[in-house]
Amino acid sequence: MKLSKYPYVVQNEILHNMNYCNLFELSLVSKKIRKLVKSSQMNRLRNTVSVMYDCCYLFGRPLVYLQYKEDNRMFYSRIFFSIPYEKRSILESIHNNLLYFFGNSVEYYWKTDNYKLPIPRLENLSVCTSMQIRTNSDMATVDNFFSSHPVLKSIELGYWAKESLSPESESKLYQAESIRISQYDRKLPPVLRNFQGKHATLDCYLCEASDLIEFVNRWKSGEAYQKLEYLKIRILREEFGIPLDETLNAIGAQHIDATRKPPTHTLPKLFIEYAFEPMTNPIISHSYVVRESDNRVASVLIEGKTLSFGVWDKTEEEFLSMVD
Repeated sequence: MKLSKYPYVVQNEILHNMNYCNLFELSLVSKKIRKLVKSSQMNRLRNTVSVMYDCCYLFGRPLVYLQYKEDNRMFYSRIFFSIPYEKRSILESIHNNLLYFFGNSVEYYWKTDNYKLPIPRLENLSVCTSMQIRTNSDMATVDNFFSSHPVLKSIELGYWAKESLSPESESKLYQAESIRISQYDRKLPPVLRNFQGKHATLDCYLCEASDLIEFVNRWKSGEAYQKLEYLKIRILREEFGIPLDETLNAIGAQHIDATRKPPTHTLPKLFIEYAFEPMTNPIISHSYVVRESDNRVASVLIEGKTLSFGVWDKTEEEFLSMVD
């Protein structure tokens, strides 16, 4: 079928009934076809949030899909399947094509759990990685991975080794915008103390209440965590529970009256791995702390072995005005 012989209205109807995969494959045929697809289908594509190159399957060959939003719900749609990793020209052609459609209006993610494969240098690409460090051999490979790449968007890390990463790698780890880490020893690496990003979820075996108190008080003083928006830390040790009153007193927590309903803190995740989990876990707490430097508020919720900490972009007065 020769698409160009039909009137524009018919062309548009044909394209509109194509799925995303066929639509983007067609756009690679020629510049003329690509221009036609863009002009006729951008209303359909305007809800796109991100482009994902998922290399966690198919032996590292990227599965490319769009993430888009409809009726306040997230969806995924595959557009390219199993791109040959070694054929960089094909990968670059696909990426440049996507840049033509979306430019800087969406995020471009490269997701991998294989830190032995190099990451391609593509425009506007953010790297999200999932890795396990169990031995010194793993650590050496991860050190090399971190040193070879700029700051990562998102890191999911299981850390079981008895030695620490190199100072350069630890620096890259702390600078990631979003991290999710499981670790046995709070000192290796000392993530809670040194994190510089926005969102953190930590599962830790040997964290103490004193570590949590130090974290909150350093945030309050403005000494650290200036970019932090959300943190959740869970203690995995069976016999441990966070002492509620002792911790709240030590951090100088203030309290909303128990008869009133506090506002709910939740934020869009910086990296959305699952369409059904686009937001951080909600924090609803009567306890909060105030940062001295700018009067910003953070909700503090302690439940058993878990501390949740949500920073508001509001002063104390503005925050309290939201209380029902």
